[in-house]
Amino acid sequence: MLNSPMQYCESCLLPDTRPNLTITDSGECTACVAHKSKPAIDWEARKKSFQSVVDNAKSKSTGYDCLIPVSGGKDSTWQTLKCLEYGLNPLCVTWKTPCRNEIGQQNLDNLISLGVDHIDFQIDPNVEKRFTRLAFEKYGATAVPMHMAIFSIPLKLAVAFNIPLIVWGENSAFEYGGEDDALKGFTLNRAWLNKYGVTHGTTAKDWVGDELSEKDMAPYMAPTDQEMEQAGISAVFLGYYFQWDPMEIYKTVAQHGFQKRAEGSKTGLYDFADIDDDFIITLHHYLKWYKFGFTRLWDNLSLEIRNGRLTRDQGIQKIKEIGLENPVDEITSFCNFTGMSRDEFNAILEKFRNHDIWYQEGNVWKIRNFLIEDWSWA
Repeated sequence: MLNSPMQYCESCLLPDTRPNLTITDSGECTACVAHKSKPAIDWEARKKSFQSVVDNAKSKSTGYDCLIPVSGGKDSTWQTLKCLEYGLNPLCVTWKTPCRNEIGQQNLDNLISLGVDHIDFQIDPNVEKRFTRLAFEKYGATAVPMHMAIFSIPLKLAVAFNIPLIVWGENSAFEYGGEDDALKGFTLNRAWLNKYGVTHGTTAKDWVGDELSEKDMAPYMAPTDQEMEQAGISAVFLGYYFQWDPMEIYKTVAQHGFQKRAEGSKTGLYDFADIDDDFIITLHHYLKWYKFGFTRLWDNLSLEIRNGRLTRDQGIQKIKEIGLENPVDEITSFCNFTGMSRDEFNAILEKFRNHDIWYQEGNVWKIRNFLIEDWSWA
């Protein structure tokens, strides 16, 4: 059976295999189309709308005006700065990754020093190990527990502390386009989480079984939309109200103590993003290679192309120069964390190779119609 060739956006580098992205009849992907709509947005009016959100939160507040889910990364540092700029009294909440590294802790400490109260929420590591292994075995995904935690814990704490507003970062539904306009706005709800929450459409209850009890999964169980509404809590995307550009965000947070990675990028292009844990995020992006035929580098370079800092040809040249990132140390750390052998890891990984795009030539796997003609597949 012949494999289906991948199609690439004619403006950036993203293929049609990327989840929640399509190539339009014009040859551009929905992310590029969405980006081109930004200059027509009345951003001043959006800022005024955010002021209304702030005023509403303050009028309902009995202590904390808002809750900000934070990792200490550039985005959550910027979210915190923006909320403080608008005079909000935030509670910052972190899901503590089991593999937080030194620079991750340093940047989180810096965020807290901006002048906020903070909760570092750690889940039983034995539960996380079992959950992470199960998610990898079932979906070939290392970050399902992470995404479920970061989208559930803040909601639970907002209800518990009676906080009227949750402030998230960018809305990927808007940044990457798509068919459902209802999910591209300012609100995060269950429909958004089901499609864009990176949990393969599962909820915590779907994982209750022989290896994970309902009590084990308690931290991952989020309030329903109805419970949020009854508690008077709204959850908004800051990216709806302010233009979202990773390079501009980094420039801002660097002026307030945020540190990039001295050794260069950990995954992808940027040395200031995806740097705060040792293996979960890196493997999350690496697994895209087997499933979708691209990696984090494609995403980052495409953002640079959309923002006019690179041409498409320069992006292709950059991919040639960097090649495929092979996270050997991160795979070893993941195997040690989950109690999995490297052979087990490789066998599971191979199960999720996408045979719609990959084909075998002798003993070598290749992608049909790949973006780079002279790619070194060996």
